[in-house]
Amino acid sequence: KGKAIKIAEVGQELGVRHLLEGSVRKADDRVRITAQLVDATTEGQLWAERYDRDLKDIFSLQDEVAQKIVAALAVKLTEDEEKRLVRKYTDNMEAYDSFLQGLEYKNRFTKEANIQARQMYERAIDLDPEFAAAYALLGLTHFHEWSLGWSQDPQSLEQAFELAQRAIALDDSLPKAHAILGEVYLWKKRHEQAIAELEKTIALNPNDADGIARLGNILNWTGRPGKAIGLVKKAMRLNPMYPTWYLWNLGHAYFLTGRYEEAIETLHRVLDHNPGFLPAHVYLTCSYIELGRHEEARAEAAEVMKLSPQTSTEAWRQRIPYKDQAVLERLFDSLRKAGLK
Repeated sequence: KGKAIKIAEVGQELGVRHLLEGSVRKADDRVRITAQLVDATTEGQLWAERYDRDLKDIFSLQDEVAQKIVAALAVKLTEDEEKRLVRKYTDNMEAYDSFLQGLEYKNRFTKEANIQARQMYERAIDLDPEFAAAYALLGLTHFHEWSLGWSQDPQSLEQAFELAQRAIALDDSLPKAHAILGEVYLWKKRHEQAIAELEKTIALNPNDADGIARLGNILNWTGRPGKAIGLVKKAMRLNPMYPTWYLWNLGHAYFLTGRYEEAIETLHRVLDHNPGFLPAHVYLTCSYIELGRHEEARAEAAEVMKLSPQTSTEAWRQRIPYKDQAVLERLFDSLRKAGLK
């Protein structure tokens, strides 16, 4: 934003052939949107338009812009792809705005931002009680409380479970609802159901980058980290502006496949974005132990204790959802060697 960019360089960096750029300006109840579609290889303009509309027409405008981009690209969509293209989560603009703010907070992966995300999703549901995606992501905030150790109350996981099921009851074709339910099944140690829900997610939308990355996450915990690496890298190609948790999934997979140097490099990239992300510190500790770098392992163990002083390794052992108990024992053996009890 506000910087001169070279289209060809951006296209090469993101690994894409076409770029959509534009701006949005809001004044009272009116909005002006300018957009143009550019070929990143030739820098030629394929399509451009300016729209001045009432805010109440914003969803129909989204559909119109999406259809014009498809026409400019001269691609043929399947019936399912056409449905996804014009899909609306809600007709309530305020609810949708709260939902989008929730997404921004969610991707920060901190305890404080998770609380703010929850408030945004709750507001979205208050404004539209049939907003399935808001129920799903409200459930995700409760899931993160449990899986990231911000809550010791098992009811956090149960609330996530109930909210994901509520989302599916409202819209069984919503990929993210099945993805979140799959994550909850994983942490309930119902591994096959977890995999089934993520496979359904991808069947509903084969290009759902988050769904593909989440399936990679499930496979890490269920004993197939080699395949997880390929899936997470595919998700990164589909979404070049991927959130930090993709990197966590990749670093976890590298650790599980014994690629410790790559795990360390990737987990440090996670911490560059979120220094307080506890799992990255835990698996850095173990990676350093595996490489015999005990001083660095102890330094990471100290960070773990600083971030989670009340949680014992035994409490983690009861919670962590590896299918193979031998992997769990190896992890905790490394933590003990680093001085964590």
